[in-house]
Amino acid sequence: MPAEHDRRPLISGNWKMNLNHYEAIQLVQKLSYLVTKDDFAKVDVSLHPPFTDIRSVQTLIEADELQFALGAQNTHHEDKGAFTGEVAPTFLAKLGVRYVICGHSERRQFFGETDDLVAKKVAAVQTHKMTPIVCVGETKDEREHGQTLERVSGQVLGSLAGRNAAQVADLVVAYEPIWAIGTGLTATATDAQEVCGAIRQVIGGKWGAETARAVRIQYGGSVKAGNVAELMAQPDIDGALVGGASLDPDEFARIVQYPSHVS
Repeated sequence: MPAEHDRRPLISGNWKMNLNHYEAIQLVQKLSYLVTKDDFAKVDVSLHPPFTDIRSVQTLIEADELQFALGAQNTHHEDKGAFTGEVAPTFLAKLGVRYVICGHSERRQFFGETDDLVAKKVAAVQTHKMTPIVCVGETKDEREHGQTLERVSGQVLGSLAGRNAAQVADLVVAYEPIWAIGTGLTATATDAQEVCGAIRQVIGGKWGAETARAVRIQYGGSVKAGNVAELMAQPDIDGALVGGASLDPDEFARIVQYPSHVS
């Protein structure tokens, strides 16, 4: 972690639509042997299983007193109502969920989620004392046309609309370029830092320098054990939102343990 700040790194495993609850239990059990208390002393780790797995993972974490934080991949913004198939933030809070991903690029791309909708979800998550991981990122076409910073800045302001400085300081922003999700492509550490630095500048301009220093910014997009240390060495990258690699316990453990490999 950069010496100039004290933002604690957050490594999040997003399992997406993978693993039934039996498979999820097995994965957490394997991780519990691989990730040690010394690792948890250096980083926070959140696990984001599918909704049907959350109760099983919660039970295991609590029964074995594991230090993994329980996460969710999405939520509805209303507490209850005629929204068949949706999951309310109240349900997640009752299960001990601590982190909720809001506006993941796949939700934006395939389900049409807008900044306005993401902002409602962020507000709902914080209302129930959970921490949003707010995702922003550009498409391949937007990057090739030099629109990355404009696009990402607009998403940050739109997705955090209505939040005050204290609320923004207490959430996580994840920069995940859409072109890097599940493709094997990864932004270079320099490019990732440029965008994450711009995100912090946008937050500073809207909510103040103290808020900008406090907020945690993750990078997501084909993060692996082989590139995580270089990404995390950047001054404005405070964590990683890990997709496919989080399904492999050995690989994910090595990602979590990146501080041990940094001299």
